[in-house]
Amino acid sequence: MAVTVKASLGKEKYYTEVIAGENTLITDEPADKGGGNKGFNPFEILATSLASCTAATLRMYIDRKEWEVEKINVEVELENFPLTKRAIFKRNISFEGTHLDEEQRKRLHAIADACPVHKMLTNDIEILTQFS
Repeated sequence: MAVTVKASLGKEKYYTEVIAGENTLITDEPADKGGGNKGFNPFEILATSLASCTAATLRMYIDRKEWEVEKINVEVELENFPLTKRAIFKRNISFEGTHLDEEQRKRLHAIADACPVHKMLTNDIEILTQFS
């Protein structure tokens, strides 16, 4: 599955409009980095991808199993260590309105790790860049 997004940044530091299909979002940098803090910064967007994909993947599985789970909460903390070229995603998943047993929780852990963004982030990644 290919996804295409287009980011456009004018002269307003670092206010960026990002378009994917019919949807638009704004990214920006915090004020202490020279931005206007009008949207998520790029690291927050990356963490958002993992959190939202995890939640959706879990919801699909839970619904298919017909388990009663009122709400899925996924919190992702992203730490970046540029000097060592390492990033650590800390993902905390909790559920509301349910009483899941240990076997169900174990299965949901495996399902969370099977979310497409999780798989992508733990695979080899290649970025091909060209200027036009």
